[in-house]
Amino acid sequence: MLNRRSVILAGAAALAGCAGGTVDTAPRFLAYDGPPVTGIVAWKARRQMAVLSGDRILRSWHFELGFNPVGHKQFEGDGKTPEGQYVIDRKNPRSAYHLSVGVSYPNDADRAYAREMGRRPGGDIFFHGTPREMLGKPDWTAGCLAITNEQVEELYAMIPVRTPVLILA
Repeated sequence: MLNRRSVILAGAAALAGCAGGTVDTAPRFLAYDGPPVTGIVAWKARRQMAVLSGDRILRSWHFELGFNPVGHKQFEGDGKTPEGQYVIDRKNPRSAYHLSVGVSYPNDADRAYAREMGRRPGGDIFFHGTPREMLGKPDWTAGCLAITNEQVEELYAMIPVRTPVLILA
């Protein structure tokens, strides 16, 4: 279902080969031609997410969370991952974490609660890739959901902006 677009830079490849086997870590842009994605569900306690088409699971992946994973994100810097209903609101092909797909946190309720507490809600919550040095480390993000670079390439191709996201405890 996923087909790689052929993007080959011959000069860069030759240089990479001459540099002692440097591995190209640039994002690979895939094309998706499968069933339409209707939602994403992420279970924080299980560290498992599912990409859905109706009630059918198209893909499922393990993920890592923020450094303080229990509970709903409420404030900037709390290291928590939000819980609730959101949507994919942007895609970033130039992410510092390979590729990233934005979650619409904070929503109106999140902003209102933080304001009531005299705090900022934070933001910039993403599904994103994982730097090599973080592979295998548990719950290392600032509140995002991290999957492998290969997995985020698939996710990036599969899901359009405005896809519903449900993040459960």
